Amino acid sequence: MRKLLVLTLVGLAAQLVDGALGMGYGLTSTTLLLVAGVAPAAASASVHLAEIGTTLASGVAHWRFGNVDWRVVGRIAVPGAVGAFAGATVLSWLSTETAAPWMAAILFTLGVYLLVRFARRLPATRTVGRLRSRFLGPLGLVAGFVDATGGGGWGPVATPALLVSGRMEPRKVIGSVDTSEFVVSVAASLGFLIGLGGAGFVLPMVLALLIGGLIAAPIAAWLVRVVPAQLLGAAVGGVIVLTNARILIQVGPVGSSAQPVIYALLVAGWVTALVLAVRALRRTRREEAAAAATATPERPLASVDN
Repeated sequence: MRKLLVLTLVGLAAQLVDGALGMGYGLTSTTLLLVAGVAPAAASASVHLAEIGTTLASGVAHWRFGNVDWRVVGRIAVPGAVGAFAGATVLSWLSTETAAPWMAAILFTLGVYLLVRFARRLPATRTVGRLRSRFLGPLGLVAGFVDATGGGGWGPVATPALLVSGRMEPRKVIGSVDTSEFVVSVAASLGFLIGLGGAGFVLPMVLALLIGGLIAAPIAAWLVRVVPAQLLGAAVGGVIVLTNARILIQVGPVGSSAQPVIYALLVAGWVTALVLAVRALRRTRREEAAAAATATPERPLASVDN
């Protein structure tokens, strides 16, 4: 019972991150499950099965608010499903000893990426032109493969690539990526089902993750209004980096004397990213305030009759 409660809290925490950043449910929940001692393939399989429910609910909500570009969804979801199915098959074939450092390396890399991304400002969105299939297809394929083999990564790979392209509004980027993730989660779950069989899914774990995610959904909507996404992204990135660095250090040729130095450098990098995120956030707010003041028309002086 205690383990199921912990897993529910894991799902809740992961959905809080995902709801505030538009990415990170699989990335956060898989990292926490690995820390709890769950086998890599079982962790990824269970997370993706739970994501079928969470992404369906998220996709419907985005559709109702007009945040979905169905052309982009159609061109990124199918290659993403192919990549996710292939990634799930590959991870199912790997032994636990081989899969653990592989998944930790992917999660560590994505954690570093989150630190870098949220420590600086993104380029301005231009919303001019249309995204082509020759860009969306390979992006979906790579993002789907990384998502399945790493237990997460669809949002961290696909969302920034679409934002930086400057061809879509941010709200439609997040809505389209979240909606297409439903197809990716279904494909990954089928791949794990074929590779691991029904025993690869720990259904109580899936149910606990799903319940936690559904509970956190309305809280996440409130959190995104209170905590700046830039700060939350840098904070979560540091947690993911440190957590998976521990696994990599344990399996790597690192002496015990060097471990404190490595952790100190990682913590220093995390603090630096947080400081830069705060500075970027303040600079953005100052520019927005200046732009708003400039755009506000001056009130005409009332005429006085002599």
